[in-house]
Amino acid sequence: MAVHVVKTGENLWTISALFGVPIQSIVELNGLPSASTLVPGLALYLPDTMPLLRSYQIKPGDHIWKLAQQFNTDIPTILAANPGINPNQLFIGQIIVIPSLLKLEMATLGFIVPSSESKDLETLDSLAGQLTYLAIVAYSFTDDGFAFNEIEDTAIVSKCKELNITPLLMIRNFTVSDFSADLAGRVLENHTYRGNLVASIMNLTVQRGFGGVSIDLEFIPPARRSDFIIFLTDLKKALGELILHVNVHAKTADIPTNRIIGAYDYAAIGNVADIVAVMTIDYGYPGGPPDPIAPITWMQQVIEYSITQINPRKLQIALPLYGYDKVVHTNATHALSVLAAQNKAISTGTAIEFDKTASSPWYRYWHGVEEHVVWFEDIRSFIEKYRLIDTCQLVGTTFWQISLPAPQNWAYLSKKITVVKK
Repeated sequence: MAVHVVKTGENLWTISALFGVPIQSIVELNGLPSASTLVPGLALYLPDTMPLLRSYQIKPGDHIWKLAQQFNTDIPTILAANPGINPNQLFIGQIIVIPSLLKLEMATLGFIVPSSESKDLETLDSLAGQLTYLAIVAYSFTDDGFAFNEIEDTAIVSKCKELNITPLLMIRNFTVSDFSADLAGRVLENHTYRGNLVASIMNLTVQRGFGGVSIDLEFIPPARRSDFIIFLTDLKKALGELILHVNVHAKTADIPTNRIIGAYDYAAIGNVADIVAVMTIDYGYPGGPPDPIAPITWMQQVIEYSITQINPRKLQIALPLYGYDKVVHTNATHALSVLAAQNKAISTGTAIEFDKTASSPWYRYWHGVEEHVVWFEDIRSFIEKYRLIDTCQLVGTTFWQISLPAPQNWAYLSKKITVVKK
């Protein structure tokens, strides 16, 4: 696959002729609203037959000939892809790219909030080969720790088994419209309530045919830090061979008193859980100033800290399939899928910019007297994030959420990455 950024004056006919790709293929691959309108700065994803550029960080004992063998390529190919490197003076920590037919292998997890059963099942059919796990966001718990189902999900669980996707029961401390710190704190601090939560999660997991559990307790009071580990330890003991997947807020240092990240003891969580997913999303958060959703520099800082605490082969990072449209002077925020964000630029005739530091696309438009800024993801930002996963040798990624259309992402994943199945 190749990436082409549209220049002023270009149209799909000229791009089609340049790359030898049918116009309709370009439209479908990129989810374009029509073949008649483009905007400068739009990143288009086009098919090619080039080998994947793997990203690799030099480790002790590495030699250029060993890397050629490891990636099933040859030394001249590696040197051509890395102008200026000295093959006899590779240094630890150096990052190089290696053209290889060996695909990056990783475990992926998609989140889904059940809505329309027919649409949900159609989405799963379309993504069958690109998901290892599916976390079904349909469970919460009471003040005394009893887990319960909020949205019917039987058909989704059955479809997962049909498609060889491992379904996970996702439970959250979500009440009405937001995460409740009080609910999490009340249950975790009480031995009996904590036991109720473990037992009821386990019962639902077995009765409803899940392959494990995905925990998403957010804004846990910092004082409950140790209680959270006790809960996870008890839950993993009950689950046995079933998967324990734990989602945690992103951080670059441990600040035990912080109300957002303080309750997450990364090292202890990593010792208990089968997989830990760091939520490297919402750097630019709803209600905050216009900022990239997941800037690559920040993600790298989060990973660098995380892998000092958690085995990278247990670690996932999160990729957003959404963007935020914000009113500049009020920070009023409207969420939209990455495809909707891309196509809004096209419909408003707005050129798309690309922030190289953040590796993220954005644009500015006016609605009446209101100035709007939209940050989102495109094929360029997705590729950079997959390279980061490759470089750091993480186990994989999560996607929030798969109901949001992101055709460029799924096309790249299908073509360039091998998704492992449990």
